[in-house]
Parts: sequence; C-alpha cells; structure tokens
Amino acid sequence: MNMKKLTIVCILCLCLAVMPAIAQENNTTVNETNATVTPTIEPTVIETPAPAPTEAKFRVGPTVTLRPVNDVINKSQDGLIELYMNNPSLNDVTLTADVQISVPSGIHVYGEGFGYGGAAGTVAGKFEVPPGTVRTIHINIKSEKTGDFTVHFTGLYWPGDDKDAFQQISLTHPLTVEEPSPDPTDPRPTGNGGTKELPYTYIIIGCLAVIAIAFIAMMIRKPPKTEVVIEEE
Repeated sequence: MNMKKLTIVCILCLCLAVMPAIAQENNTTVNETNATVTPTIEPTVIETPAPAPTEAKFRVGPTVTLRPVNDVINKSQDGLIELYMNNPSLNDVTLTADVQISVPSGIHVYGEGFGYGGAAGTVAGKFEVPPGTVRTIHINIKSEKTGDFTVHFTGLYWPGDDKDAFQQISLTHPLTVEEPSPDPTDPRPTGNGGTKELPYTYIIIGCLAVIAIAFIAMMIRKPPKTEVVIEEE
C-alpha cells in the first residue's frame, strides 16, 4: 500500500515538473505563430537625365541691311554705303555677320573692320553685335578714274556659333564717278568729314559783318536826347 502511494506521488511530482515546460513550449509556439515578418524594401533610385544644351537661336529676327547713302564720287565726296545691324534685346545670343565686297579695278573700299582694297578683288569684314545693341559701319568708296561702276555686296549672318542657321544678304549698287578722288589710297574720308578750309574772301566778309552788327547795336543802345521845356510865367 505504501508503494502504491509512493508511486502515485512520484507520478504527480513528475507531471507537475513537466507541465511548466509544456506551457512554455506552447507560448513559444504561439509567439512564433503570431510573429509577422516585415520584408525589407529597397529605395528605388531614379536617374535624372542631364538637360540638353539650349539651341542658339533668335527669339526676334535681327536687322542686317546695306543702305546706299551716296552713289556719286567726285573730288569733294566719296561713295558711301552703310552696313546697319540691330540685335534686339529679347535675343540671348550674339549676332555674327560676315560681309564681303567685290570691287572692280581702280576702286578702293575703306571702312571699319574691312581690309583695304586697292585693286580688283574682294575685301571682307566680320562683325559681332551683342543683344540689345546697334552697330552701323560706314563704307567709303574711292575711285582712280571716271565712269560708271558696280559694286557687289554679299554677306551671311547667324546666331552665336550656330553657323548652320545662317541667313544671306546681298546688294548690287551702281556708282557714278564724275571726278577721280583726290587721294584714293587715303583711308580717311574725302574732305575729312566735311570740314574744309575757308577761303580768305569768306573770312574778310565775316569780319566786316561782325563789325557792322556791333556798330548797329551801339547805335540802338544810345540813349535818346532829353528836351527841357521852360514855361514863362
């Protein structure tokens, strides 16, 4: 009888010892079942393409013209052509112009930026006009002999360095030479811009006119005579 009781007590002790282990294992299993695995998301890298280079172009078309001013050459004046270039301020690129002038034999061409031509051939000039500026080139033409001649102007202009976007300009203009130029090889305009030495006759007449005006002014400013009237009583 004592052996049976002892056996039962041992079995109960064994059950009491095993039950906490089973409970812990069940909790672990439940915890493992309830656990949520969060996947790791790698950030997506988006590569931004480099901006394409801005094309050089005119927002507003520039003005490039050749304007004949004087087509008669004599001892007192040269032939005169103006190269007018206007690049509006709305443009962001520089206006580049390349102009060539073909001259016959005996015609000389002088102008800012042009090579001097003393015989038949071609002279050329290259010009740059920044945005918002105007440039005018005066082209003086001299001749060694009389007669009628024709001068040919050709040119190209384009925005910045984009030569593929060029535009053309051209002008064919006749010139009449009544008298040969005094010094066709002198690059300065004939008459030095219109200033000439006055003849002595004009100087003398001018001095006499000044004296006459001064004399008249003195006569006008002379005070009038004052008359005194005495009345008798």
